[in-house]
Amino acid sequence: MTGPDILFGVYCPPHPQPLLSPEASDGYGKLRDAYETCRKRIEESEADLILVYSTTWPSIIGHQIQAHPEPEWVHVDDDFHFLGSMPYKFRIDVEFAEAFRDAAESRGLQSRTVAYDGFPIDTGSVVALKLLNPENRIPACIVSSNMYANRAETIVLGKSARDAIQEQGKKAVVVVVSSLSNRMFTEHIDPTEDRIHSAKDDEWNRKILEFFGDGRLEDLSQLSREIHGQIRVQKVVAYKPAWWMSATMGQHNNYTGEVLAYEALHGSGGAVVMLTPASGSVGDKEFDEDDVEHYHGDRGVLDKGAL
Repeated sequence: MTGPDILFGVYCPPHPQPLLSPEASDGYGKLRDAYETCRKRIEESEADLILVYSTTWPSIIGHQIQAHPEPEWVHVDDDFHFLGSMPYKFRIDVEFAEAFRDAAESRGLQSRTVAYDGFPIDTGSVVALKLLNPENRIPACIVSSNMYANRAETIVLGKSARDAIQEQGKKAVVVVVSSLSNRMFTEHIDPTEDRIHSAKDDEWNRKILEFFGDGRLEDLSQLSREIHGQIRVQKVVAYKPAWWMSATMGQHNNYTGEVLAYEALHGSGGAVVMLTPASGSVGDKEFDEDDVEHYHGDRGVLDKGAL
């Protein structure tokens, strides 16, 4: 059996500057141009689904999937409210959302759909969909990032997405909304003087982008714990996106990677990257991290019977 039809993946930042103030600095403008490149390629593709995993939609218990057919509201970012409001109205693939939920539950995950008026869609999802799919030509699906999910649970969630894409015969574009380094300045800065918060953050951001540029998505997934230890950011930002993206797209290194932009966003690292499945590869490795097909819950470190 062949795998699901995933046309390409997009990795993009969650902050609103490329949407609301692209003219404020050259960097914000370059990020906006990179989004525009992705938008054109999505429109030119045969995609019939945009699947979004957003690190700025945290969930506590299980995994939530947006299933309102036309969520509509006006959103204001918590950190950058002075940039203005973001009114939105999206087109959601309800049938796929329900299939995704069912696939997740069949693999042992706790999952539910949310579908009520006024549900607060997060900044990252709003920015991504308004820039990548501004006219709602392609229906979307948005899934949360569970704050406490470990690697096994996140990998299984990605495989559940693959199950649903294949079961429904969709041609999908996978979008991950996440920062690279996420240390931001705590005071207002002039956007024209924006820069990556520290030299170490910038160094590790560029290492990550080197992997992306080489199409080494599964290598990045395998090494993400080490990266997280170096740049010291929240795990929901640092390595879960790589785990989920790799599991959803196929757990290999067979991609053509394009880093379309890398710029500072109030000190954090923002990049727009495209990964397109390819026949060539830099080489599959004998990976150290285990693979997981079904989630059986957290594994205990101590034998309770010995206590």
